[in-house]
Amino acid sequence: MKHLIAPSILSANFANLEEDILMLNKSEADLIHVDIMDGVFVPNISFGFPVVAAVKNFAKKPLDVHLMIVDPDRYLKQFKEVGANIITVHYEACTHLHRTIQAIKELGCKAGVALNPHTPVSFLQDIIQDLDLVLIMSVNPGFGGQKFIEHTYHKIHQLKKMADEVNPKLMIEIDGGVSIHNSLALLKAGANVLVAGNAVFNSTDQAHSIAELKNISPDFLNA
Repeated sequence: MKHLIAPSILSANFANLEEDILMLNKSEADLIHVDIMDGVFVPNISFGFPVVAAVKNFAKKPLDVHLMIVDPDRYLKQFKEVGANIITVHYEACTHLHRTIQAIKELGCKAGVALNPHTPVSFLQDIIQDLDLVLIMSVNPGFGGQKFIEHTYHKIHQLKKMADEVNPKLMIEIDGGVSIHNSLALLKAGANVLVAGNAVFNSTDQAHSIAELKNISPDFLNA
């Protein structure tokens, strides 16, 4: 499939979030990535339900909601109600991961699992066939603007091999330090969804930056 671009509004202008959402609507972005942080699972706090609902009120693109929180099962229904289309939970935060994934799907959302940099992709071997998405964190979660972890490429290769055997339609999403400089290598490794925060919102032409990420030539991908 053609790769997807999911700009992360964690890097957006919070003082004028509506304007940034309207820009994303008009752009070549496929998803709007929403990072939910609770100050416990990660050392930062971001959005709650009212902000997600406000984003959904203006967004014309699906909301890709990434829960970096403890005990995510408590809040799945609420995030669905405020507009989540994809709900991704962390492997490290779920005691009964299979139950959590089934609960997300029963709500009518696509279900994803995120892995911190230290968590092997092999841990998903017994559940990968049930997933719509796997999010590989390429920085330590909690803050934008961090340096990309190079070992991510190896993890993508491993995950792609696993997915090809039992779930070839799996979305393999990369979050952290993604830019026009490493996007080609990420796609070649097997990723098909790129989360971009600073690479988009720190740009002087945000829509153009999204278009650059979206329109990497297939010729390059097959080279």
